[in-house]
Amino acid sequence: MTTGESADPVMAWQQFAAQAKGIRIICLGLSALDQIWQVERPFAGGSEKIRAIEHTTAGGGMAANAAVTVARLGGAAAFWGRAGDDGPGREMRAALSREGIDTRYFRLFPGGRSSVSGVIVDPAGERQIVNFRGRFPAGTDWLPLDDVMVSAAVLADPRWPEGAMALFSRARRLGIPTILDADMADRGVFEQLLPLTDHAVFSEPALKDYAGSAGDDALEGITRFPCRVVAVTRGHDGVSWYQDGRLQTQTAFPIEAVDTSGAGDVFHGAYALAIGGGLAVRDAMSFASAAAALKCTRAGGRTAIPFIDDCLAFMGT
Repeated sequence: MTTGESADPVMAWQQFAAQAKGIRIICLGLSALDQIWQVERPFAGGSEKIRAIEHTTAGGGMAANAAVTVARLGGAAAFWGRAGDDGPGREMRAALSREGIDTRYFRLFPGGRSSVSGVIVDPAGERQIVNFRGRFPAGTDWLPLDDVMVSAAVLADPRWPEGAMALFSRARRLGIPTILDADMADRGVFEQLLPLTDHAVFSEPALKDYAGSAGDDALEGITRFPCRVVAVTRGHDGVSWYQDGRLQTQTAFPIEAVDTSGAGDVFHGAYALAIGGGLAVRDAMSFASAAAALKCTRAGGRTAIPFIDDCLAFMGT
């Protein structure tokens, strides 16, 4: 694999898929249990009642969904995170284990409370989320940081800053790529994590909240940190990123969106796997965009995360 620009991305993707089983990715951060309602129309505001046409319960959370993405795309995923030793926590850990993910360091704390979310999905596939982030200790002394040395890349979301700092610090010392799922977080969290991040991939709302704008000028401002790549995902407008001082773009795959829930998580997991596998950044962006787009063509959050053969077929068209 090459870390430059690939002349034949289709061949690069096929070669990558063939070796994916040997690519180990650690994903650290949030696992939540999602209650998902598909509705006939979005809320208009104020006090009202709307009808749900479908309801499901599924595991969610940024880093947890990224780990599922890594596993379904053929990689070896480990999830490091926290939950309460309660019904939702045990359900989430069992679900991740069924996906073939290493959950030895998904710790369930007695007396803790697991993270749960309510997700409203409208007919256009857009969603609204309310999340209880859970309650558990912030300490990191139980994390097996020596395991980082046998990983191809590490990914963290900003929901457990102390864990992300510990993981990224060790990975940086070992020269292992660090990928930040830069979703909504306090400014101070980004100030801590960006100096340790190789690939920072923001959502548009998070970039606007942090930098005051979601435009390319705001993205360029993030290059003051020592990141190799700073990017922002823009949904149907694709993804933009700065690399080596140059703005680059990847157009979105044209699809009929059914449900965008978890699309950002899928993008980050696929991107981390691609970078861990040595793909060029542009090829990694294409691969992650395809995986996220394919997810959006299917109803559901985690249940709609694609497998590697689905992605290769989709990209081949």
